[in-house]
Amino acid sequence: MHRYVIPIAALLLTSFVRPSLAQVAGEHYQISSAHPVAAIQDTETAAQRDARMSWWREARFGMFIHWGLYSIPAGTWNGKQIPSIGEWIMNNASIPTADYKALASQFNPTAFSAHEIVSLAKSAGMKYIVITAKHHDGFAMFDSKTDPFNIVAATPFHRDPIRELAEECRKQGVKLGFYYSQDQDWTAPGGAAYKTGNHDRPNHHWDTAQDGDFATYLHTKAIPQMKELLGNYGDFPVVIWFDTPTADMAPALAGEIVTLLNQHPNLIWNNRLGGSYKGDTETPEQFIPAQGYPGRDWEACMTMNDTWGFKSYDTNFKSTEMLLRNLIDISSKGGNYLLNIGPDSTGRVPPAEAERLQQVGQWLSVNGEAIYGTRATLFGDEAGSFSATEKDKEGKPKFIPAWNWRSTTTTNRIYIELFTWPKGSFHIEKLPRTVSSAYLLADKTHKPLKLTKTANGIDIALPDHALDPIATVLVLKTT
Repeated sequence: MHRYVIPIAALLLTSFVRPSLAQVAGEHYQISSAHPVAAIQDTETAAQRDARMSWWREARFGMFIHWGLYSIPAGTWNGKQIPSIGEWIMNNASIPTADYKALASQFNPTAFSAHEIVSLAKSAGMKYIVITAKHHDGFAMFDSKTDPFNIVAATPFHRDPIRELAEECRKQGVKLGFYYSQDQDWTAPGGAAYKTGNHDRPNHHWDTAQDGDFATYLHTKAIPQMKELLGNYGDFPVVIWFDTPTADMAPALAGEIVTLLNQHPNLIWNNRLGGSYKGDTETPEQFIPAQGYPGRDWEACMTMNDTWGFKSYDTNFKSTEMLLRNLIDISSKGGNYLLNIGPDSTGRVPPAEAERLQQVGQWLSVNGEAIYGTRATLFGDEAGSFSATEKDKEGKPKFIPAWNWRSTTTTNRIYIELFTWPKGSFHIEKLPRTVSSAYLLADKTHKPLKLTKTANGIDIALPDHALDPIATVLVLKTT
């Protein structure tokens, strides 16, 4: 994932996001409508796009998995804890290529179970999984004939976890997508690198073994590996998740990748390819945009603690309440929530992460109707407002979030997710639809609640206490 640079939109942080986690948001890459190779987004009709994106819009909640060789050092190198996110340890610690590649001989994650991970995602209420098939360290977590630096050829494990996940996802009815670092590659000659620390060379490499021609890297490793990923796993991937494009990814080179993507017309891919392509989805990272992205599909990717890849000493986990309210907030703004897990070097999911996902799933087992397949709020002011006096770091009005309630909607329902329980009744003004009845979703009997029309809205009588301490869903049937 990204690190350090914060674009303007990332300053619109919700109160749930720690400033130290506000990394590159990912939604402000330069885009253009003039491309050397037309992408599917350039040519499809609105109806075709709606059909292609339909399952993704229904899903609302997915699992991100960051897993690779970086789980072995787990944030520590030569006895020193390395700051920042775990999967960036090679870059942050300036680890020589040969030393990093030697980690492969130690990687034997025999505790990995595709069944357990997919079952965890399903029990959490997640509808799709996106796993790091190759991160910036260049190590392929799949059986690649293109390059031997992969989990099958270079480790004692000799298994393809991507294939095992694909088989298990089919069994359990979960969709599978692949993250692929198309631009940065710190172990392949010619792969790009972001500047960190004292990496002051023009290519930001810290080891001459990394030097080479970017186009050659793309033609001999990245594009051939993408062909493998797109052709070797049956009906998966349904998503390709690109990351960290640099200036090396010129429009003509990106167009070569798009030529490949166009051979898979149902594929969904994000806005991080580079070369001015907009992709399908905006990708705010570690924050929730104040008002979503009206008119654009978007997906907030976020961690449970402070890292994506496993770090043994990062125990700064968000509460289940925070994770659930993030999901609700994102859904109320028309987005998807891609929530990360970082398995350790044995393949186990950290217990704190599994526990929180189980708890989120318990809430969704009762209230999922208010999340899956819903659209954004019909109101909007409930999320907060821009201050008339306070300014953000760009000198623009600061967004002040409110956390009393959120709302999602379907054709004949308005869902009100109540965080703060009102005394006696809940009042709504400026209703855009006629409400015929109301009940609480967690009430199995769906006992009707008393409605009282007022001059500017309605009051819904509520019981004395919330049915759920995190969020109780009020359902309004509408016509």
